[in-house]
Amino acid sequence: MAKAVQKIKLSPSRDIPFNKLVLAQSNVRRTKAGISIEDLAEDIARRSLLQSLNVRPISDAEGQETGMFEVPAGGRRYRALELLVKQKRLAKTAPVPCIVSDSTEITAEEDSLAENVHRVALHPLDQFRAFQALREQGRSEEDIAAIFFVSVNVVKQRLRLATVSQALLDVYANDGMSLEQLMAFSVGTSLGEHQQVGLRRAVPDQAPSDRARRAGLRQARAIRRPRCL
Repeated sequence: MAKAVQKIKLSPSRDIPFNKLVLAQSNVRRTKAGISIEDLAEDIARRSLLQSLNVRPISDAEGQETGMFEVPAGGRRYRALELLVKQKRLAKTAPVPCIVSDSTEITAEEDSLAENVHRVALHPLDQFRAFQALREQGRSEEDIAAIFFVSVNVVKQRLRLATVSQALLDVYANDGMSLEQLMAFSVGTSLGEHQQVGLRRAVPDQAPSDRARRAGLRQARAIRRPRCL
């Protein structure tokens, strides 16, 4: 007889006043990385909080809940909210959307580690598509850079990918070439010999079913250096 599939129960979500939250000592993120807390605070002020905090109820010595909650996952968001409270731009009793976990089998350290380890950085092609959509909506390169906390040069670099053929974008999306190689096409320069060799290895001739990769290889071989005027 087949074993019944155990149903998963998700942790409940609720709004908790900010002054009932404290940052957990079990939060694994200790080293600064990514955008600053100040920039994150400005982003929250602009578009509100996009992702809930993960919290756990705090109990006293007798095991009774105190009404306070620790934040093991979402420490940077907590600090950004804390900064907004200090700046008096957010009420200290403002409700904060939280996912409440009361699991005794999974530790707070596991929650913190999982949130940070499972996070995947946005692929440059997805960045390009998002930047391009905003550009088509009339946003300037400076506006786009400010929205996503990147330099204007990064925005310009990503937008240059619009000049590259879809075949080459497909090759890049499938890890058939590096961003450096792809950008060489966007600025009209040729690849160095070692780059062309690397691209040929990444796009093997014995893969006839992958038309996008073979098309990209043909373009890589056909590119010529611009003549000096």
